[in-house]
Amino acid sequence: MTVIRLTATSGPDGVLHLTVPVGAAGEFEVAVVATPKASANGVAPKPGAKTPEELGWPPGFLESTFGSIQDEAFKRYPQGEFEKREPLE
Repeated sequence: MTVIRLTATSGPDGVLHLTVPVGAAGEFEVAVVATPKASANGVAPKPGAKTPEELGWPPGFLESTFGSIQDEAFKRYPQGEFEKREPLE
């Protein structure tokens, strides 16, 4: 058995196409383990995490609304301060 490690990117349709160099012609038994690479913030998606579509959002909805407010007058008002509590012992 030979272990071949590759890094590949899936297409926008979520399909990953692989070309695996095996070094010889013939029939091979292949096992694929796909592990998500860490994202830009250094955190890999949690195993079993649901996609926005699985949570009921229309496909592409969140991507199309992020940063969509272009009104210069739109602002986030102050949220106030947290209440002061006694420390836990």
